[in-house]
Amino acid sequence: MTPSPPDPAPVEVDTPHGPARLTRHDAPDPRAVLLLGHGAGGGVGAPDLVSATAAATGAGVSVVLVEQPYRVAGRRAPAPAGQLDTAWLAVVGHVRAGLPLLFGGRSSGARVACRTAAAGGAVGVLCLAFPVAPPRTPEKHRLAELAAPTVPVLVVQGANDPFGVPDPAPGREVVVLPGDHGLKAGHPLLRAAVTAWLARF
Repeated sequence: MTPSPPDPAPVEVDTPHGPARLTRHDAPDPRAVLLLGHGAGGGVGAPDLVSATAAATGAGVSVVLVEQPYRVAGRRAPAPAGQLDTAWLAVVGHVRAGLPLLFGGRSSGARVACRTAAAGGAVGVLCLAFPVAPPRTPEKHRLAELAAPTVPVLVVQGANDPFGVPDPAPGREVVVLPGDHGLKAGHPLLRAAVTAWLARF
């Protein structure tokens, strides 16, 4: 029986707000690179990020999982949006290697991906469990962030997500799966949705 390859070793890179931690999952002969960020209080081991990583590498797209500096420093409370975006764009400078870049993430990480897509030169944005609005406060929605990218966007959302489910729009595909904000159910469906979307790039 062939042993499984070892997990890739994370590396730290400097950003203006402290070191970020990157974990690469390289596809054989990759045609693009997908950067994925974590949620506000979680890490890169979230089930939907794991499923998206497997789908991407299987589709010929390498993945870089990005842990924001506040998480590397051991803090659970997220940094302000401006700091998250600045750190993310600093990471982009480290991983850009001549291949097309896609941005993505779950929840807060999806918001960062949307806000930085233009400045970072992303060719597409993958949003897992985009937090449309805080529960019970729909007037505080983040739809302007979701509408910011001018490149193709895929949103994968749980049908029972308390943060809401966004509507499809020109350039934005929305796939609704069983489950809630954690997207812990329906992993084969998530992988299928990500695989089909990545085939466009």
